Amino acid sequence: MYILFFLISFLASIIGAICGIGGGIIIKPVMDAFGVLDVSVINLLSGCTVLSMTTYSVCKSFIAKDSTVNMKLGTPLAIGAAIGGLIGKELFSYVASLFATPNTAGAVQAAVLFIITLGTLIYTIRKDQIQTLKVTSILICVLIGLILGCFSSFLGIGGGPINLVVLYYFFTMKTKEAAQNSLYIILFSQGASLISSLLSGNVHDVDLLLLAGMIFCGIMGGVFGRKINKKIDEKMVDKLFIGLMILILVINVYNVIHYLSI
Repeated sequence: MYILFFLISFLASIIGAICGIGGGIIIKPVMDAFGVLDVSVINLLSGCTVLSMTTYSVCKSFIAKDSTVNMKLGTPLAIGAAIGGLIGKELFSYVASLFATPNTAGAVQAAVLFIITLGTLIYTIRKDQIQTLKVTSILICVLIGLILGCFSSFLGIGGGPINLVVLYYFFTMKTKEAAQNSLYIILFSQGASLISSLLSGNVHDVDLLLLAGMIFCGIMGGVFGRKINKKIDEKMVDKLFIGLMILILVINVYNVIHYLSI
């Protein structure tokens, strides 16, 4: 099972680095589908893996001086996402406390993720026909980032496709530019969420060997994903992204049924 989870983390991080979705949107529902770990533990493992990949990818881009992150807009988005990440974490804890078992909370996560993924897929397919905006207000950027961080932390996906749709629509970014800005935002939101988990002591149920292995696989996925991203064009990235969304939709339908049947 360890080897399987490491492989999932590695492949998800490669795709996450290419598309700018972090990888959590793959890791979270796939690990949920196996049903061998508690939902909150999977959230933490997924978040740490995503954080390791984004840290490598963002830092490497800045060092190599090939970053397309719009610091004027990306930084307030990232700050908002960090605050939203803390809110989303508390929101998940509250929702989980409303149910007798964590499985029901997992079903809620899977259902919400299905809706967001479906909306993202529809937008991505039709984005060339949709008039976009060019938001420049710092305050609005912080508010948008806060919403992104809240959703990503609540769902345990790090950032995922919702980041890309927002960057496409509100800031008229191209695919690869949106991918790098998305990873920058995810870095802040996941960093804040991890610090919160460490301070609150919510890591005692996590297998440290599994955690370390997934973090390593996240970094290696970032290494390979970054290299692949440079070799393919934006149309190929879009096709990969669309195929991934369809797969995630199927997995989330299974997870909702699985969690509610337990």
